[in-house]
Formats: sequence, structure tokens, C-alpha cells
Amino acid sequence: MAKYDKSDIERRMKGAVESLKGDLAGLRTGRANVTLLDPVVCDVYGAMMPLNQVATVSAPEPRMLTVQVWDKSNMAAVEKGIAHANLGLNPMIDGQTLRLPMPDLTEERRRELAKLAGKYAENGKIAIRNVRRDGMEALKDDEKKKEISEDERKRHEEDVQKLTDQFVGECDTMAEAKEKEIMTQ
Repeated sequence: MAKYDKSDIERRMKGAVESLKGDLAGLRTGRANVTLLDPVVCDVYGAMMPLNQVATVSAPEPRMLTVQVWDKSNMAAVEKGIAHANLGLNPMIDGQTLRLPMPDLTEERRRELAKLAGKYAENGKIAIRNVRRDGMEALKDDEKKKEISEDERKRHEEDVQKLTDQFVGECDTMAEAKEKEIMTQ
């Protein structure tokens, strides 16, 4: 049975790109984005729970997030969870709602975030290259086992390289767009 599976390689490379999309979405750009609070966890009901399981997050204004806590007794825990997430946001209690005004980003912080976006993109490209390496090794193993010919191996290696170039290009494009968004907000 051949170890090489082009669809599996493509699926894994797409997974790396999707992971990068998630990482980039979590970067703060100065605009209110509900995904900014995805990493926040709160100590409620004796367990650490994601914020989206104890409250509703919305962005009613471009520079404001609101967190509608479902159970008023969890208000302090949610506030503490947001404060401990090190997002640079200061929650203000307004009844059963937390208001999170988005402070302006300093030029230094913008540069840090742009650098972080580049780092995330590099990690995504490394993951894609690792998938490429696995695919190339599988092709060599298949050739050693005489399951495919040398010509087939080379043809498949070209396919794997084309996929790699395509997905690495997507990573670069996404990172450039995010860096531009961060620096111009």
C-alpha cells in the first residue's frame, strides 16, 4: 500500500493555513473584534470555562466590545478573566454588561503586533514545509518498496512542491494584509 496521499497532504497544508487565520484573527488591530476575546477563560462554577460559554460578546461600535454575562453571579469572575488575559483592555461594569473600550495602539505596540503577525506566518510556513517533507519521504519510501517508479516519484514531488508554494504564498499574503491592517488602523 502506497504511503503517499496527495489529498492528505493538501488537507494538512490547508489545516496549517486555517490555524494561521485563527492566530491572525486574534491579533488586536485597534478595531473591536469579537474573536479578540476567544482566548479568555474564566473561573466559574468551579472550572475554567471559555468566555463564550458564560457570556455573549458583541461589537456594537468600532472601538467598543460588550460582554453580556448570562449569570450575574459570574460577573466578577468574567471581569477577572478578561483582566488576566493581558489584552490591554480595562473592563467597565455596566449592570449585567461589561464594556471594553479599545484603547488606541501606540506606534511601538503596532510594530510589535506586526512582528508577531510575521512570526505567526513563519510558524504556518514551517508547518507547511513539515507536511511537504513528510510527503517527500513517503514518496521515497514508496519508490524503495517498488510501489511507484522514479518518474512517478519525481512527478508527484513536483505536485507536492506546487502545493507547498501555493500555501506558503497564501500565508505570506495573509500576513502582509494583517501587517498593513495593523499599521494603518
